[in-house]
Amino acid sequence: MTPANLTTTKWVLDTTHSEIQFKIKHLMISTVTGQFNKFEGFFETEEDDFETAQAYFSADVNSISTNNEQRDAHLKNPDFFDAENHPQLQYESAH
Repeated sequence: MTPANLTTTKWVLDTTHSEIQFKIKHLMISTVTGQFNKFEGFFETEEDDFETAQAYFSADVNSISTNNEQRDAHLKNPDFFDAENHPQLQYESAH
C-alpha cells in the first residue's frame, strides 16, 4: 500500500522506439540473433524511486524472428517455447 503522501508513477515501454533482442551461441560455432516484434512492459514506482519498483513485461512468442522461417517455426514448437500452449513470455516482479 502506498502512503498518502507518495505518488505512484507508471513508466510504460515505448514499443515504437524499443527492441527486445537476443543472441544465442549455436553449436559453439555461430551466434543466432533474434528478436520479439510484439511486446509490452511497464514499471510502477513511488515517485521516481526504482528501488521498490514493480515491473511487468510480456512478449508474443509468435512474433519471434531470427530471419529464418524454418528456425522460427522450430522455436515456436514444443521443443522450445510451445507457442500454441504458451503464447506469451511473461515476467512480473515479486515486489
